[in-house]
Parts: sequence; C-alpha cells; structure tokens
Amino acid sequence: MTADMSGDQELCWARVRGRLRTELGDAVFRNWLKPLTFEGIDEGTAIMRAPSPFVRDRVRSQYSDRLRAIWSVEHPDVKSIAIFAAGRGRTEPERAAEGADQPEAGIEAEPLPAPAVRSAPAAEERADFEAPLDPRFTFDNFVVGKPNELAFAAARRVAESESVPFNPLFLYGGVGLGKTHLMHAIAWHVRQKHPSRRVIYLSAEKFMYQFIRALRFRDTVAFKDQFRSVDLLMIDDVQFISGKDSTQEEFFHTFNALVDQNRQVVISADKSPTDLEGMEERLRSRLGWGLVADIHPTNYELRLGIMQSKAERLGVEMPEKVLEFLSHKISSNVRELEGALNRIVAHATLVGRDISLEMTQEVLADLLRANDRRVTVEEIQRQVANHFQIRLSEMHSARRSRAIARPRQVAMYLSKQLTSQSLPDIGRKFGGRDHTTVLHAVKKVEELRGQDKQFNDDVDLLRRMLES
Repeated sequence: MTADMSGDQELCWARVRGRLRTELGDAVFRNWLKPLTFEGIDEGTAIMRAPSPFVRDRVRSQYSDRLRAIWSVEHPDVKSIAIFAAGRGRTEPERAAEGADQPEAGIEAEPLPAPAVRSAPAAEERADFEAPLDPRFTFDNFVVGKPNELAFAAARRVAESESVPFNPLFLYGGVGLGKTHLMHAIAWHVRQKHPSRRVIYLSAEKFMYQFIRALRFRDTVAFKDQFRSVDLLMIDDVQFISGKDSTQEEFFHTFNALVDQNRQVVISADKSPTDLEGMEERLRSRLGWGLVADIHPTNYELRLGIMQSKAERLGVEMPEKVLEFLSHKISSNVRELEGALNRIVAHATLVGRDISLEMTQEVLADLLRANDRRVTVEEIQRQVANHFQIRLSEMHSARRSRAIARPRQVAMYLSKQLTSQSLPDIGRKFGGRDHTTVLHAVKKVEELRGQDKQFNDDVDLLRRMLES
C-alpha cells in the first residue's frame, strides 16, 4: 500500500467515524466505535481492530451493517468489513458480514486460545447475549389492520414516549401474527432516537440460559447488574419459562426492580398472562399490571395489505388476482404467507416464468393442500370458548361442571374432526388429558347432536366458522 493510498484510506476512516458519531450519538460512539482502530483495506475488505473480544462482539452484532454501508459509500472499493480483537493473530480477520460463520476460502481460520480452567468467565469473554434485530422489522414495514391496531398503537407509544406509559406492555397472540416484529420495531426506534438509552432484547430461553450460566459460574451479581440497569428490557416468548421455578423467581425480581426504577418492560407470549400455565400466580399478576394487547388472527383485508406491501418491497409486479388468491387461501399466519410469496418470486426469477394464477397454484400445490384443511386446536379452543362465553383457560382446567365440561367436549370433538392431530396429541392440548377422555368426548358430542337440535345447530355453526 503506497503512502498516498494509505493517506486516502485514513481520510475515509475519519469520514466514517464522523458519520457514525452523527448517526448514533456521542454515547454509543464513545463506548463502542471510538475504540476501534483502522488497519487498512485488503482486497475490498476494511480491516478494524477492537480492544477486546467483548467490544468486537458488540460491534459485530449491533453496528456491523451500518459500518459496512458507510464504508461502501466513502470508499467504493470496500465490499465488506472485518473486525478482530487485539492480541489476536491476523491470520483470520473474522469477517463481520451478516451471517458469515465460515472463513473465506483461502484464509486460514484464526486459532482459538487453549482452554483455561477457571471458576468464572472473564468479563471481556462474556458473550453478548442480546438477540440480533432484524432490519426489516420496523414500524414503517408493519401493516396495520383491525386485528393488530391496538398492539401497534401501544408499541409505538412505548417507543416514542419520553416516560413510561404503561408497565409492562404485554403483547400476545398466535404464531406469525407480528409480536416479534413489533418488539424489534420498538428496539430499532429507541436505538435510533435515543441511542444513549440501554436496550436489551432477547428470548425468554436466552434469559434462562444466561441465568443458569451465572449460577454455574457463581456470577449472579454481574447477571443482576446486567439486566437491572437497562432502560428498556424486552423478553420474547415468556411462556418458555413456564414451569421453570428458579428462572421465574429471578425474572420476577428483575421485573420488580425495573418497574420500581420506572424502566420500561415489554413482554410477548402466545397467551394472555391469565392463561399462562405453569407460571406463578404472583408473576401472572405482575405481567397483567400494565397494558395487555392481543394480536388477533389476520383477516382477509389485512393479509392482502401485507402481501401488497411485501411485493412492493421486493420490487416485483404481482398480478392482483394472485395476491387476492393467496390472501384467501393462506390464513394461518403471516410468516407462511410471506414464505409463499418468496417461493413464487424465486421460482419466477430462477426459471424465467411469468407470475400467474396457474403458476402460483402449481408452485404452491403442497402448501395449498395443507391449508385447505388447516385448522389448529388452539383456534378451535378460542372459537368454542368465545361461543359458549367461558374463559380460554377453562379448556385446560380440571373443572368438571357441565357449563365448562360440555364446551370442552365440543372443542375436543371439533379438533378430532378438523385437524390431523392424534387423540393423544389433542388430549395433551386440553390440560394433559389422555386419549380415552378425547374419545369419550367425541362419542358424547355425537350422541347429543342426535338428541338436541339446538346443540346440533351450535356445533354446525362453530364448524362452519372454523372452516370458512
């Protein structure tokens, strides 16, 4: 590298640092990006060194995308970036490109240090356990409709408010309805507008893993400090810690500590707090303190809006008939809907076919067959509980009064008729009952349908609602 080239690269690095400071704020820049040193550009890769593995991992997970984007603007030859820790050899620059788990061909992997026996991990070796944020999951990319308007408005209020509007915000709903999207959107918004605020987003499973790890290494003080000093704590899929007593105990105290300090907590789950089985009563009560927002299953209009938005972002001309067809046929969850669209676009691009209704039906034949009879046990339980005006939790309870037992039997009957689940699988979803209980429910409902016209009409109505 010539002196002129080196000087030019150093000027680029100075401009990169200046833009990072402006975009991310002084606090973030000072803590994470200022410590980086620039070591040159090698075959289109800008190489930087962090003072420790901890800083390296943090920059990789949180800021590598922005670093790479700014570098490519300031120096067109830069196609990727690499960040490695001080004190390591430069045999492998540890590329920070998104998803790069394997060393590039022709580059020898960096040798790992020999394992040392220790009672607790050194501070600089602690893993950065926060889950990465998906750049697609922002408020601008979230399609709002009647089923999710309350959850969206609440998430936006939490992200934009200078104070804590409600604590916690509890988002719940089925798979693929947008809970994780909204949580990522909150985190993105806060990090962009208030970069000095400390945000932790992770799954309940990772929270449990970190807690167990802290117990193992007798490092619980650091664990508590890590979680109880944040401005915004976001825990996804909290139902995962159901039945995990020790983890629930620690989460309970962490939750209380943050609420007492007026720090925001956002939680997501597949059920409302009152319906979370295996969760301590005091924790269920705390989770319901703030605002509980249900994300309902999507309706046709919302699915169509999501498809139109997705097609626009992909830059693909999609016939309106195809979008309408998919929105009618795939109603289980948004992830499956978007997956179907991706398959169509990929097929059209790779094979060179025009997108049409006929091509769509051919490419998605397996998915469409599955959705023709796609009704979940959870959806059946919800519809039956609403129809008979009982709580959803009664579907799993041990109560045997007729007002509870009869709707539960109807739900078991419809589960047998409308899903491909086995009798033992259905029983497990009704509070761990065995297959003989389900079989008895099926026979009882069939018997009552022949004796009671009103009861028969109720069952027929529920079936039509579920199949529509």
